[in-house]
Amino acid sequence: MLDWAVISVTVLALLLAAWCGWAAYRDSPTKDKHFVGMAVVTLAVLVQFVVAVAQLIRGDRPDGGMAVFLAYLVGALCTIPAAAAMSLVERTRWGSAIVAAGGVILAVLELRLHEVWGAGHG
Repeated sequence: MLDWAVISVTVLALLLAAWCGWAAYRDSPTKDKHFVGMAVVTLAVLVQFVVAVAQLIRGDRPDGGMAVFLAYLVGALCTIPAAAAMSLVERTRWGSAIVAAGGVILAVLELRLHEVWGAGHG
C-alpha cells in the first residue's frame, strides 16, 4: 500500500468530515455539493483499491494477513457510499452528521490499512 494513497484518502476523508460536520452544526442536510465531495473521496478510495489489488497481484503481501487487509480495503471502499445512502434517507442535519461520521470512520480505516499492510512496504 503506497503511503501517498493512504495520506490522500485520509486527508480527503477528514476534509469531508469537517465540511459535513459544519453543515450539521448549521442545521443543514446534505446538499448536491456534499454528494460531489463524497464522489471525490469515493473515487480516491477506488484508486487506492486498484493500486492495492495491483500490488497484491504483483506478489506483495500485507504483514497483518491477507483476510484482514482485504476486509479493511473493502470496508474503506463501502464507507462513504453507505454514508451517502443513509444521508439520502435522513434529509435533516443528521444526514450531514452521518456523512461526517463516515469520513472519520474512513480515516480510521485508512490508518488500520496502513498498519495491517506494514510500514516496510511503503
